Amino acid sequence: MEPVQSLISSKSSDSGLHIQLHPLVLLTISDHITRHAARQQQGPILGALLGQQNGREITLEHVFECPVTTGENGEALLPSTWFEERLKQFKDVHKDPALDLVGWWSTAPPSGPDASHIPLHKQILQDHNESAVFLAFHPSEVQSREHGAKLPLAIYETVLEGENAADAGKDMQIDGEEPTLNIRFRELPYSVETEEAEMIGVDTIAQTAGTASRTEIPSQGTSASAGQKLADKEQKSSQAELTQEEEELIANLNTRLNAIRTLESRISLIKSYVSSISATDSSAAAQDDPSSPKLSHPIIRNINSLISHLSILSPHEQSSFATEVLSQSNDVTLVSLLGQLGESVKAMRELGRKSAVVQAARHSANSRKQPNLAARAFEDELFAHGIPPSGEAGGMYS
Repeated sequence: MEPVQSLISSKSSDSGLHIQLHPLVLLTISDHITRHAARQQQGPILGALLGQQNGREITLEHVFECPVTTGENGEALLPSTWFEERLKQFKDVHKDPALDLVGWWSTAPPSGPDASHIPLHKQILQDHNESAVFLAFHPSEVQSREHGAKLPLAIYETVLEGENAADAGKDMQIDGEEPTLNIRFRELPYSVETEEAEMIGVDTIAQTAGTASRTEIPSQGTSASAGQKLADKEQKSSQAELTQEEEELIANLNTRLNAIRTLESRISLIKSYVSSISATDSSAAAQDDPSSPKLSHPIIRNINSLISHLSILSPHEQSSFATEVLSQSNDVTLVSLLGQLGESVKAMRELGRKSAVVQAARHSANSRKQPNLAARAFEDELFAHGIPPSGEAGGMYS
């Protein structure tokens, strides 16, 4: 534990920096860690932080995950070419307001950064931002945190301190000897800041997170269960051969599939409730049964409100629906034809320009030959009248 403790500066931060942390950063970090654990991947988890720096205030607004390569001494480093290209892409997208690289994040123990974080931090300081901050996320504290407690993370700034900086005033420095400066981390204060649009998005995600979770459908019989287990084994065996983009696509499709399954289960629950109420109403003997479902007017009103807000396609609306589909298809085809017409007009203009150049060249060549042809015609006319051309004229027109 001594190397871990030595990376934290004994002095508190005196730079006056304040961090504004946006919820989108927390959601992306949580998603990255969850996918890393679900896929049972090995190696460090890290990403780049994008934001703005206005004076002594730094905002952390966006984050993207980064792969890791191994250096000459076995240390973890960022692939320089890939990282510069991806950073440029994010800068091109986020131009208003303009975002830049303000730091990076990774997982760390609750005691703070350790020696494994130093090579990556040095690379970012030297190549991209000399005042980059470091966000350390503590996964080990997630389970132990209570509701409403402090977030399991800490944000650090970088300072250069000599060995035994706390005892620097007690010991006398040897003349001519330069002190050894090492990277130390000082914790910075932060606050969670959010915009209106971001708040609406986070609230929507929080409300729909439960419906997007996977809901297991009970299998019918042992054969279905065995088939499901076999499919899971085949998926796990082929998962190692998939690329990162393919895994993200599969995760996205699985989320949509789980949402559809959840919707189907909710619809089945509503149908079973309505069917049981109808059966109870039709059977007078079942009304005395305490286990039978009772008619609840609030639930019926909620079901009616839900159905009224759904755009259900009834049979008598199929003709209008087909007309609307045909209209949209015609619009798409018309746009495509307009694009082709534009390309044809462009090609015709280019052909006209080239034809004009050729005609101009021919006209210039004909104008140069015109005086000689006129002189020849004049000599022929004089000779036809028996007047020989003079020597001067002959010499001139020959």
